[in-house]
Amino acid sequence: MAEQITYKDAGVDIDEGARAVDAIRASVKSTYRPEVIGDIGGFGGLFSAAAFKNMEDPILVSGTDGVGTKLALAQMAGKHDTVGIDLVAMCVNDVLACGAEPLFFLDYVAIGKLKSGHVAQIVSGIAEGCRQAGCALIGGEMAEHPGVMDPDDYDLSGFCVGVVDRPKMLDSASVQAGDIVLGCASTGVHSNGFSLVRRSVTEKQSLEDLQAPRAKLGGASILEALLAPTRIYVKSILALIRACPQVHAVAHITGGGITENLNRALPQMLDASIKLGSWSCPPIIDYVVEQAGLSQEEALKTFNMGVGMCVICPPDLAEDAKALLEQNGENVFEIGTIVEGSGKVVYHD
Repeated sequence: MAEQITYKDAGVDIDEGARAVDAIRASVKSTYRPEVIGDIGGFGGLFSAAAFKNMEDPILVSGTDGVGTKLALAQMAGKHDTVGIDLVAMCVNDVLACGAEPLFFLDYVAIGKLKSGHVAQIVSGIAEGCRQAGCALIGGEMAEHPGVMDPDDYDLSGFCVGVVDRPKMLDSASVQAGDIVLGCASTGVHSNGFSLVRRSVTEKQSLEDLQAPRAKLGGASILEALLAPTRIYVKSILALIRACPQVHAVAHITGGGITENLNRALPQMLDASIKLGSWSCPPIIDYVVEQAGLSQEEALKTFNMGVGMCVICPPDLAEDAKALLEQNGENVFEIGTIVEGSGKVVYHD
């Protein structure tokens, strides 16, 4: 007879998994919208599409992303309740770029050793991100990977589905020469470029130094400033495009910076002419750029440099659009104009 080896002996504790589900139940339910059917624990998340019947041509828009190596900083700091916000932000802000309202979200948590309290912290952040975005967390997966991941390691992935009525969908075809580019302020590095952040900053300093308050960072430590969660722009941008359907395009500024993301909202015959110095950059980004020795050109195609979302609109709408975004909590800068060109982002002083 072979020696009995249970699943728990192999490193997977089903009972702890059940406790983890119980620990996250309240957080998950706090995100529910009226369209959600049932509760967590089913084989699939259920969401009613009845609201779509009022749309002329409803288009489902999906997005998926992760948090990347920012998770290494969360583990270093022992702070796991904000990276979930980053996870949601990276997905819903992308879906938002075509004018879609995020409807529901699913997460995937891969972890070396499942601990219900640890997972509850992570999922509480995901739930907070969903509440900020107005979308429902209707399902997910917690996967324990003993022997593949270290016990304290974990990784996150997220999946979002939104909807937009085709006649109201935003794309580059509407953008015209003379349009104004508005930039909505970021909250810091957001969730891109952290391999460079780690190489140039966190791997070169002690944990004590990284946790020390810095006057140049407004009293925050380097770790605190780097872990500031990605801003979720859903409610402010949706309020804008519903009130001002003349808005032409929106661009989410992620990895690749303004240079490699704003161009995705441009037709091939137009450029975005961006005025350097027309917006403020968070001190933590300036610090990382300095520590990495980046040129201005390299920085602008690596980090968001203080602009997390761009809005392109007609010049006669710019003032009202800026005011409406500010009423909804955004810090907004007029950063450039659309000019004849070849589909690129160009900079001038």
